[in-house]
Amino acid sequence: MSVSHNPVPPFARSRARAMRREPTEAELALWRLLRDRRLSATKWRRQFPLAPFIVDFVCLERRVIVECDGSQHAENSRDEARDAWLRSQGFVVARFWNHEILRERASVIDTILARCGLPW
Repeated sequence: MSVSHNPVPPFARSRARAMRREPTEAELALWRLLRDRRLSATKWRRQFPLAPFIVDFVCLERRVIVECDGSQHAENSRDEARDAWLRSQGFVVARFWNHEILRERASVIDTILARCGLPW
């Protein structure tokens, strides 16, 4: 299943670049674990535009998206609609609170591996 061929708006690419330059502490910690195929040789991209959204991390091969959430995401209906659209495109979405990523990394990694369908 491929991503819908909605073109990525031009501002989304520049916004994604800006977001890569200024990651949160949790995003940086998770990126250190995912980058360079460090997690079971899976290829991850960060701050990646998937029209009409920018996702924190995505493994296109496994169709898994990982989102790092701060308190602004608590009970956010926009996130629910966003996740529903991403699921409709064939992605699995895993959301983690920033404090989980920073304090419970092993559990976060195990969950990501499971969502990827890999042994953990």
